[in-house]
Amino acid sequence: MNKATEDYVNWFRHSSPYINAHRGNTFVLMLDGETVADDNFANIVHDIALLNSLGVRLVLVHGARPQISQRLQQKQIASRLHHHLRITDVDTLSCVIEAAAVVRTEIEARLSLGLPNTPMAGARIKVVSGNFVTARPVGVLDGVDMAHTGEVRRLDAKGIRQQLDDGNIVLLSHLGYSPTGEIFNLAVEDVATCAASALQADKLILFGQQPGVMDSNDNLRSELLTRKAERLVANYLSSLTDTEQPHTELSRHLDAAVKACRAGVKRCHLISYRTDGALLAELFTREGSGTMVLPESYELLRQASIEDVGAILELIQPLEQDGTLVRRSREILENEIQRFTLVERDSAVIGCAALYPFPEQQMAELACVVVAQGYKGGNRGDQLLQQLEQQAKRQGINALFVLTTKTAHWFLEHGFVPGSIDQLPNGKKAMYNLQRNSKVFIKPLG
Repeated sequence: MNKATEDYVNWFRHSSPYINAHRGNTFVLMLDGETVADDNFANIVHDIALLNSLGVRLVLVHGARPQISQRLQQKQIASRLHHHLRITDVDTLSCVIEAAAVVRTEIEARLSLGLPNTPMAGARIKVVSGNFVTARPVGVLDGVDMAHTGEVRRLDAKGIRQQLDDGNIVLLSHLGYSPTGEIFNLAVEDVATCAASALQADKLILFGQQPGVMDSNDNLRSELLTRKAERLVANYLSSLTDTEQPHTELSRHLDAAVKACRAGVKRCHLISYRTDGALLAELFTREGSGTMVLPESYELLRQASIEDVGAILELIQPLEQDGTLVRRSREILENEIQRFTLVERDSAVIGCAALYPFPEQQMAELACVVVAQGYKGGNRGDQLLQQLEQQAKRQGINALFVLTTKTAHWFLEHGFVPGSIDQLPNGKKAMYNLQRNSKVFIKPLG
């Protein structure tokens, strides 16, 4: 087996927990006009088809901002904004309807592909669209009549669920209809958020130009709590001085994610439409590809079981290879599995630590403290330490000790002090490896 095939097999095996977790779930995907116009959209459609084949219930919500702007420019109609919304007069509405129809048709056509030797071969996807969204006018804002600019009044959740139950993909546009037969131009974020909320979707996925939210060092944040996202949006809005100045794409998407989470949607994801495979990477890998917005922490600490041995081996292997940890065989781990506490995220093990008591000396060794690469920015190591300290106290342990070659500073920062080999329990002293020359650190437990 060559390296490429081996990597593929390993990826496929590691994605199986996510495949099982996502099957039968409802995902709302927001595809704004920029996403549909991008060269990578064909690949996104292939990935949507794959999700459908894996049993994910899909609602697609499309926008058409650039397509509308293009038609307005062609017809020399001025595009006017007020309170960050497009004023949709009668002439503008005709361009809005044209653009929406073209985008909807393009999406339906792409989802209808089924040529042999393509990712869509044999897909046979059924796409359903219709008047699922009831809208109302925004009305007059600060003296300005917004005309046919509207907002979602309600969404036919029952009708959409029926289509999803039948195995169809539901396609919603940014157009809404009133009981009096009027057509309203809606913000695609408004439709996506209301759809995800009404359906109590498991995920709202928002495609944008950027991969997500960057931190002060320009590194991608893999997750963001709702309250933090809310502060970021508020800070941006407070910086605007002109009611005709539009929201940035990121502020719109963050605002939509916050509203969806507040309305009961479990998780929202911001990913890039420019990155091939971003959707699959976000959903089927531990690291993801974008920023996930969630209402509260969804990780849990738990005791390890025999089924976790493989995951622990995978987690600690890089540190064993670089000499940070002593190598542990599968047999040793199986025998010592009850010593391990894990950090679990989305059914994946992303952290571990072990506690080895020496009751006669009322001491215990803290060992194998590992947090997966990509998750070191949080306080997961702190949580593991705190959990094992509590376990030790319940067992009558008065002090923890560690042996380390490379992570001394972390332990010093967490209350450990330098010790000596002579302070170790006799059983551990006898096993001390002089070649590794590990440093000893001890922490009294008050």
